[in-house]
Amino acid sequence: MTQPTNAAEQAAELQEETVSYKGWRGIKKAFGTPSALTMLFLGFGSGLPFLLIASQTLSVRLRDDGLELSEIGLISLVSFFYLLKFVWAPMLDRYKFAPLGFLGRRRSWLLLSQVIVLIGLSQLAFVKPAEGVTTLVLWVLITSFFGATQDTVVDAYRIEIAPESAQAALAATYTLGYRFGLILAGAGALYLAELEGWKWAYLAMSALMIIPIITTMVAKEPINPTEKVQREINIGEAFIEPIASFFRTNGVLMALALLVFVGLYKFPDQVIGVMAGPFYLDSGFTKADIATVSKLFGVWFGIGGAFLGGICVAAFGFRRMLLVAAIAVALSNLAFILMANNPGQIWAFYAALLADNVSQGFAGVVFIAFASSLTDRRFTATQFALLVSLANLPGKFVGGVSGFIVEATSYKMFFIMSCLTVIPALLLLAWLWNKIHDPVGDQVSAR
Repeated sequence: MTQPTNAAEQAAELQEETVSYKGWRGIKKAFGTPSALTMLFLGFGSGLPFLLIASQTLSVRLRDDGLELSEIGLISLVSFFYLLKFVWAPMLDRYKFAPLGFLGRRRSWLLLSQVIVLIGLSQLAFVKPAEGVTTLVLWVLITSFFGATQDTVVDAYRIEIAPESAQAALAATYTLGYRFGLILAGAGALYLAELEGWKWAYLAMSALMIIPIITTMVAKEPINPTEKVQREINIGEAFIEPIASFFRTNGVLMALALLVFVGLYKFPDQVIGVMAGPFYLDSGFTKADIATVSKLFGVWFGIGGAFLGGICVAAFGFRRMLLVAAIAVALSNLAFILMANNPGQIWAFYAALLADNVSQGFAGVVFIAFASSLTDRRFTATQFALLVSLANLPGKFVGGVSGFIVEATSYKMFFIMSCLTVIPALLLLAWLWNKIHDPVGDQVSAR
């Protein structure tokens, strides 16, 4: 991962990549580039903390310590920084982190956030939720802020390090790394918790952050031809201009429709995330069962779904795949009813997780390709962070009260309701269908 000696050489390299990534042969070549390998390890760093502070592993830990479903749902809202990362993304677009400025704008923030995530996870190892959640909440807040910062910078890095024709490959390798992070933060942490306790599980996970830290230190800094312009924008414009540019580019009505669609697209998946871990325990499975099925078997199928999504986007464009992915994710929620109807039956667990993880992996890559197409490279971090935050925000907030919904109804009714939430997204996609710019999809339709 050697860095070209000057901006002209980097620009020539980028132009060469743009040409060489055309067609199926180009997509195969894109998967083998140093940038793809870099995204594999950076994706691992992004995926590792998420389950430990904002999703299933944390909820299993809290349930294992005797907390109520309503408490677990509310505590999940503490990781809200993952939903609001667009708020401070303009600062990441505009400035370097001065003490590490020699690394460049993207890598200086990456290294800072990765180191603090490591520290936060290690501190969570010593928290005892059964004795009070104040310290836990504090460290989840800190770790989620810097985990969200890491995600924001990695997304910007991915878009800026390679041309648009390589983005499907980079999205797939990023997702592969992210899923590896989920395997270790899920299966790895749960196995360790079963054998050695939660303290050693969290300490081991914190040590694994060394992998993305080393990657950041040796990776090359992407070239952004508008970086000089960014530094000249005043602080007010740094926050306003990325959003104003999005509305100018798409028009007010289209921009609003796109933002609403993004907010609805992942809703069925997001709304059940918090309750999944407690549901597995309440269905009669041990932490070791959950680790094997949910965080090992399931995640591998998620990786398969991610690569299938990358291939399908490269072949058919993202527009058709948005429809396929939205329906698949919603229907996969119904597979959990198999578990509700067959508590303690391992075959039902495998079947539900197969459907859930394949559809999630597929939909994740499709969304990244779609969101990347909407992003102006002058405001990469800000606009992509806004889109990702909107994709998670509605479902996350409803997920925060999902414990109350389950306690008032049942798990089965909750899964049925979550499936039906896809209907508004499908209706809006139908309206957007001929308005979305999809170069690959338009070429396929013209044949």
